[in-house]
Amino acid sequence: MADWYDVARIAAALPETDEQTPRTWRVRKKRIAWERPLRKADLAALGADAPTGDILGVRVSDEGVKLALVADDPAVYFTTPHFDGYPIVLIRLAAIEPDELEELVTEAWLTQAPATLVEKFLADVQ
Repeated sequence: MADWYDVARIAAALPETDEQTPRTWRVRKKRIAWERPLRKADLAALGADAPTGDILGVRVSDEGVKLALVADDPAVYFTTPHFDGYPIVLIRLAAIEPDELEELVTEAWLTQAPATLVEKFLADVQ
């Protein structure tokens, strides 16, 4: 079970990533993860399936990845009509394991970081 501390810890370990308030993490001004409370339209669209608790929005590489995550584990991942057509997945923070969260936030970083920064990061972790 992950929490905001885990998100902050994971993001802080990624090069040139900074935390902004409220609970938004960016790499060079590009958002990779953020707190995303449900809005009235989200609640109406989700109905009885609307989750409670903390929700994290995370950038993914493309909409196919988002749809695969939602299909594979709907207890953790979901989306709303607001994000249709966008490579963003919503996560029930309390339902995801920290290691899986780390993988997702790192992938979000890899998607948003400049190519030269990604190359250096990947060379350093090998």
